[in-house]
Amino acid sequence: MIRHLSPASKSRVPSGHAGGGQRILILSASAGTGHVRAAAALEKAFREMPEVQEVRSLDALKFTNRLFQDFYSKLYTQLVEKAPSFLGWWYKTSDEPWKTDKMRLMLDRLNTAPLVKQITEFHPDITVCTHFLPATLISYLISEKKLKARLSIVVTDLDFHAMWLSRTFHRYFVALEETKIHLQKLGLPGERITISGIPIDPGFRSHSPEEQRMIRRELGLDPDLRVLLVSAGALGRSPAETVLEALFELNQPVQIVLIAGRNEDLKRKLEQLGAKVPSSKIRVKVIGYTEEMHRWMSVATLLIGKPGGLTISEAMACGLPMVIVSPIPGQEERNSDHLLEKGIAIKCNEFTTLSYKVGKLLEHPERIQQMRVNALAWAKPDAALTIARILVEEKKRPQEPVKLDVTQKTGTTTV
Repeated sequence: MIRHLSPASKSRVPSGHAGGGQRILILSASAGTGHVRAAAALEKAFREMPEVQEVRSLDALKFTNRLFQDFYSKLYTQLVEKAPSFLGWWYKTSDEPWKTDKMRLMLDRLNTAPLVKQITEFHPDITVCTHFLPATLISYLISEKKLKARLSIVVTDLDFHAMWLSRTFHRYFVALEETKIHLQKLGLPGERITISGIPIDPGFRSHSPEEQRMIRRELGLDPDLRVLLVSAGALGRSPAETVLEALFELNQPVQIVLIAGRNEDLKRKLEQLGAKVPSSKIRVKVIGYTEEMHRWMSVATLLIGKPGGLTISEAMACGLPMVIVSPIPGQEERNSDHLLEKGIAIKCNEFTTLSYKVGKLLEHPERIQQMRVNALAWAKPDAALTIARILVEEKKRPQEPVKLDVTQKTGTTTV
């Protein structure tokens, strides 16, 4: 898994660029891990730009009060675990363009004074947001002429939710053409929307069979045995135990690798369960938190897990087909729909049939190969570099922000 950024991380290019280079501010929010991982990928890409003088990456929530942090981060995690149906209802109910943006802005302004101070004191030329919270705030600062910077918003799921909408901005980056069309129908100008993909670390790449065998050896795996990768996410919250028990029913020889993340209790339980594997055909390896997720994905035959925006982007870059289990209602269900439509994944709605569905796939390697081809066709492994290059080049030319005039009664939008 990609290393999480500290609340404020800085990178400076050699002194030869000082004085005339661009200042980049990347803002994320640690509500889940995907937004921060996307910011880390962008930070790495901007470092490659000789025109950039300084890059700073901030977790916006670190500069708010504890109650506000808990509302955004802990509450979301608790809803995922204990009330996913409510989370799905809220996602659909709140997905109405311009309905709640003014109320959210008022709430954000009451709780983000330290963040505003960090932003204005840095004096960025370009701001890039991988979460809607800082995007809404910077949009307001630009519209009120309290900040002279360009705002770009990077959407970190395949689909688009209304909370990502900002009334003042310079550019949107989205994953799919369908998402761009949706935004154009809402009144956003198409020339300010780029289909870039979701930014991921450049380590996520596909490898040849020979390279895969070599990496498997380095990871302590059998180089010739197919790998089922089960991911519990960076925080280790998933039905991984249930998945492992279901996979014990497979008749094919496989090696199962489980990534338990930071959840040490889950790691212990998986190790205990893995020691009881009933078949000599099945090997089990349990890993805790890792910064080598790109290597584990690169050697896997199938990824079994939840379809978060960053996870599926990383998997597609590796040409890794997915078996989707327990998607979070809302954004992950929508991500799932796109993967199924494009032939990159299958979905298992009941754990009782997981071994059956995975077994059927393993019986047809030609189908897995086609899913791999489909994944690579839709992958955008260079999204972070694409975004960085576009923004650095655009900054060299005059560009006024887009200012949307929203008619609340009809929901229509004009520029």
